[in-house]
Amino acid sequence: MKVLKEFVIPFVGLKEGVHDYEFEIGKSFFESFEYSEIEQGSIRAEVSMEKKERMLIFNFRLSGEVQLPCDRCLAPLNMPIEGADRLIVKFGLEYEEESEEILVIPETDSQIDISSFIYEYIMLKLPIQKIHPEGENLCDQTVVEKLEQHAQADTDPRWDALKDLKNNID
Repeated sequence: MKVLKEFVIPFVGLKEGVHDYEFEIGKSFFESFEYSEIEQGSIRAEVSMEKKERMLIFNFRLSGEVQLPCDRCLAPLNMPIEGADRLIVKFGLEYEEESEEILVIPETDSQIDISSFIYEYIMLKLPIQKIHPEGENLCDQTVVEKLEQHAQADTDPRWDALKDLKNNID
């Protein structure tokens, strides 16, 4: 987790007001997260932290692209990442997530690690289905052909009998 030390922001001793941070996120960032489907990426994260007396307000701006396997053929796929998110950190007695956007941390904390929030925001910007665009022939054709052959294979006769029952009911 040595790579993620740069994402720890100490807030004790900072004056109230806005403080800006910039991070370049690459392959080593994604390797720090176990089971990450992202193989590598190049993302610029601009983080603005507004310190108030009883809370911190983070505004995240992410832009760049990540590389992950295509859901259809497993070949590398580049996906653009673009967007903004907000996190409100309040001070309380213990850790608690009040909502997706509001986090409570103990008043005794003096710093916050924002790496997991950045990772989460990147993952939320990915589409549900991650496949190469249709018609551009970017998918691995040998894999696509095998999938088509498998889809055209003979069906199980038990399913055919069930389909006949359904057709007779209609």
